[in-house]
Amino acid sequence: MVDVRGVHRTYGSGRTAVHALQDVSFEVAPGELVALVGRSGAGKTTLLNIVGGIDRPNDGEVIVAGQAVTTMDDDGLERMRRDLVAFIFQNFGLINELSAAENVGLPLRLRRLPAADRERRVALLLDLVGLGSHGEHRPDEMSGGQMQRVAIARALAGSPKLLIADEPTGQLDTESGLAVMALIRGVVEAEGMTAIVSTHDPVMIALADRTIRIVDGRLVDA
Repeated sequence: MVDVRGVHRTYGSGRTAVHALQDVSFEVAPGELVALVGRSGAGKTTLLNIVGGIDRPNDGEVIVAGQAVTTMDDDGLERMRRDLVAFIFQNFGLINELSAAENVGLPLRLRRLPAADRERRVALLLDLVGLGSHGEHRPDEMSGGQMQRVAIARALAGSPKLLIADEPTGQLDTESGLAVMALIRGVVEAEGMTAIVSTHDPVMIALADRTIRIVDGRLVDA
């Protein structure tokens, strides 16, 4: 599902250059949940952004579901992020003015899905993440754990093949974090997705099928 080959990413130049990623190569099989671990500043977010087409490497190749991400034009990257890849962020990324149901349904609106089909899909996803009765609540009326569940439901709306999660439990208390981690594991299995999750949490690492460890922009043995 994911094939990363010799990826380098440098910010700046000369003596002040920051080598965020150096010759990173790995593969992720379809249906696999991989934990990406490493200290803050190790390059985890940069790597996830490159795999998801948000950032581009200086060198190397990234292939997702048979598509060469690193050679796509902007329109191709936009289609990939809309139809193939979904993101979950540490800060939830919800729109405060919209209800939970409207946040979840936003990707389906962008796809111009008919209203009745959209409403059915949204209701199904909110039930899946345990928030079937919270559809009318806005983010500021919900706990951190509930907001992250809404973010997960939104990520699943378009039935992505690849889920990318960047420290999804970083702002949650222990109980909420455990629930969200178990939910991610469950939806990956239920939806047949592939997932790469950056995390410091030993429970999330234990739930993963495999661990990839990054230190100072290089992959090391776990």
